[in-house]
Order: sequence, then structure tokens, then C-alpha cells
Amino acid sequence: MTDALKRLSEEGVAIWLDDLSRKRITSGNLAELIDQQHVVGVTTNPSIFQKAISQGDGYDQQLSDLAARRVTVEEAIRMITTADVRDAADILRPVFDATGGQDGRVSIEVDPRLAHDTHATVAEAKQLAWLVDRPNALIKIPATEAGIPAITEVIGLGISVNVTLIFSLERYRKVMDAYLAGLEKAKERGLDLSQIYSVASFFVSRVDTEIDKRLDSIGTDEAKSLKGKAALANARLAYEAYEEVFSSDRWAALDKAQANKQRPLWASTGVKDPAYKDTLYVDELVAPNTVNTMPEATLEAVGDHGQISGNTIKGTYDQARSEIAAVEKLGISYDEVVQLLEDEGVEKFEASWTDLLKSTEAELKRLAPSEG
Repeated sequence: MTDALKRLSEEGVAIWLDDLSRKRITSGNLAELIDQQHVVGVTTNPSIFQKAISQGDGYDQQLSDLAARRVTVEEAIRMITTADVRDAADILRPVFDATGGQDGRVSIEVDPRLAHDTHATVAEAKQLAWLVDRPNALIKIPATEAGIPAITEVIGLGISVNVTLIFSLERYRKVMDAYLAGLEKAKERGLDLSQIYSVASFFVSRVDTEIDKRLDSIGTDEAKSLKGKAALANARLAYEAYEEVFSSDRWAALDKAQANKQRPLWASTGVKDPAYKDTLYVDELVAPNTVNTMPEATLEAVGDHGQISGNTIKGTYDQARSEIAAVEKLGISYDEVVQLLEDEGVEKFEASWTDLLKSTEAELKRLAPSEG
């Protein structure tokens, strides 16, 4: 192991683990990662929970109890997932206290089937915050068109939010605007802004996966030379937008009221193309006041051979703009790609949720008490 994870933390990048399971909690593995690998937060999503619940017998006792109570499959899933998030939040509570609430966070997602329903998303976020009942929980709301006003409303109620599935720079600006509007609502209601936190999860590797595929189909030397550049360029321009918004006059007024900046979070940072260095989306996205949420394989790779050489975003904005422009010049539409990725992201989480429903329902039937 190198000191790369320590150096990453020292550069102002919070290291969060993009995974959670009952086994990780009960085995002491999560506590070990916090203690030894500089992990200061956890993110979850429907795919992670579907994988966790469908593997092994770690949930059998709780499922058996839920089956005996004859709860609905939706209720069973919420009881199981919120129990994991609550336990993980308790393990991370010392980090939460030590960082004044900035880290030590655990995220849980609203039902992805509600991604296009603002009112239902707000209602679900309130319910999840109540069920988890931990100050270090973050409620994940997707950055869909319907999700934007939901973010404002939920932040305005004093509930901390992880905004997820952000791919486009235009949508990211709307997310930051929604956060500021939510803080302004919270301020009007007399809430303590210092207790409200948010991160904005900007997805990285999927941008390269989609654009590289299109560059390959073009097949020219110019096209091939642009492979593996769009995702980093997109993320770096997102950080530029973050710096701009959180140095504005509008922000200054909220800053005076003790509000917290909404940190950019680099999500989907596991490399999909084996031709790329497995720490690419960590090494090249180092900047203060950011979060990088990594699958365990990426966390281990960074710990083993990551190359953390200071801020790798500062001074890159002009180059990033030229790389995005070069991709567009070849006929690849940035707007079309990012919209496609958002649509696919929602669909993938919906599919995982459906799989989770089916496998949980099968387990409830298997463990149900016999009649009579």
C-alpha cells in the first residue's frame, strides 16, 4: 500500500465507498476501511442493495421476521435498506462529529420509479429521512427535470440531500441553483443553515463509455486521439461551474447565514475500459472540497498504486473546453449523449429496483410461516 489515499484526503478530497451490505457492517469491514483506508462516507443505490440482498444469507433473520408480519414487499425493502443505512451511519458517526457534519455521511436513494414525479419524490425523501432518523444520512434525489424542484423543497425542509445522476453541465447548474433556492427557503423558515448539507453527484466514466463508442465507430486517427478525454473534461468544467456559483453574490448572502457549500461528488469512478489506468478518474480529478465515491476495487487500486500529485483540475478549463468542442466537431452531440446517459441511468436503477422487488418477494415467500 502507498500513502495515496492519505495524500488524496490531504488534498481536500473526501473518500467515500460506493457500496454497502449487511455483511460489510457486521463483519467489521466498514469500520476497518474507515480506520485504515481513509474512508469517510458511504453511498448506496438500488443496484448495490439488489446485489447485497440477493447474495448470501445475511438478511435471512430480518426477512423471516418481515415474512411473519406479512408486510408488503415494498415495506420489506425499506425496512431492510434503512436498517443498513442506519447501522452504517452509526459506524460513521465519529467521523460526522469530527468533521462538523461534512463527512461521515451515508446516502440512501428515493424509489427510482418516482424519478419523474416531483411531489412523490418529496414525500419519499421526507419518509426516508424519518425512517433512517440519523443526522448523517443523505437522501439521494435524481437530477431529472422533476427532481430539480424536489431538491429545492427537500433542502427547504432542512433535509440534507445527495443529488444523483448528473451528467450535463447545464443540469448541474440547475442543481446548484435548486440547492441555493432550497437554502433560501430554509432561511425564510428560520431553520439553521449550518445543519443542512448537500453533495452533487456528477457521473464520470459513463461519459467516456458512450463517447468512446461513438469515436470508435468514426474510426479516424483524430477520433481515436480523443478517446478517454471527454469524461475528465466534463467533470473539470463542472468544477469550474462550482467555483463560479459558490463565489457569487447570491452565495455570499447564504454564506453569511452559515450555509455549507454543495460539494461536487465524482461518481461512477470505476474505469470501464481496461485500456485505461484503473485509477484514472481519481488521479485526474483532485481538487479541494470534492468527494470521490469509489467501488472497493478502485479504492484498493488507488491505495496500491494511485498517483496523487496535487490539484489536477486547476488550470485545465481551456483544454477541457477544447476537448469537448473537438468531440462535437466530429458530429457527436454532447447534449444528446448526456440526455441519453441520464435516461439510461434512471432506467438502470428502475431495473435494479424491479429485480430487488422480485428477489425480496421470493425470499419473503420462502421464509413465510406455514398456514395453520
